[in-house]
Amino acid sequence: MNRQAQAAVLFLVGGALLHAGATDLYLRYVKAGLRPLLLVSGAVLVVTALMTVWPDHRRAGGNAAHDDEATPPEKPPVSPGDAAPERAHATHGDAASPPGEAHTHREPRVAWLLLLPLFALILIAPPALGSYTAVRSGTALQPPYGYASLPPGDPLSLSVVDYATRAIYDHGRTLAGRRVQVTGFVALDGDGTPYLVRMALNCCAADAQPVKIALTGRVPPVLEPDTWLRVTGVYTARRSRDPVNDGPIPYLEVTAAQPVPAPADPYDESWNQ
Repeated sequence: MNRQAQAAVLFLVGGALLHAGATDLYLRYVKAGLRPLLLVSGAVLVVTALMTVWPDHRRAGGNAAHDDEATPPEKPPVSPGDAAPERAHATHGDAASPPGEAHTHREPRVAWLLLLPLFALILIAPPALGSYTAVRSGTALQPPYGYASLPPGDPLSLSVVDYATRAIYDHGRTLAGRRVQVTGFVALDGDGTPYLVRMALNCCAADAQPVKIALTGRVPPVLEPDTWLRVTGVYTARRSRDPVNDGPIPYLEVTAAQPVPAPADPYDESWNQ
């Protein structure tokens, strides 16, 4: 690819990053806190693309102005006797290129396949990781650094990660006597056990891992995987082990559940906070 084509690819990649960062599309790839870095990266790529083509543009403009100012010399009249030798000289000059003449080579067209991932980024928004990944990955629940004080309210709104860590590692002491409300998507284990899941991530979707809460009590009789639910319930000391990695899974005693639309940010970023 020549310099102009490389600059075009850089410009398109930068524009795609700016588009993703300016909308909620970037949440399908990275955590919300990385939005400023994504926008800066897109701006740097766009500026780099413009700086790449600017010298060539100036050089082309200068050459055009120089050609307009130059006046071609007048050719002396050619007698009929001199026409044949001149034609012979021209034919002889065309037979072989002068030494040092540059030869141009066409770039391989396969290089343009590099644009396919770019078009996929622009035209196709990948779905967030869901129940298929959750039931095939072990719970990633980890001991927290500490527990923040819970605000007043009934029911108390908690993330899947927050409820699970308090239920397992704090043994539910801060949850006792409180009604909680947790939102996540449904995943069904091989034996039909319903889980409320949120994919937790450190940086981007590539390192997302599930945190699971098992449901008991007044669970809806029909549950579809990947359906988002807002579950209201109370803490229960019941717990189980994840069949994938033997990690701890707490239970939530459900008193009410209702389907809700998928949130704009489907991932839980409180895992490592």
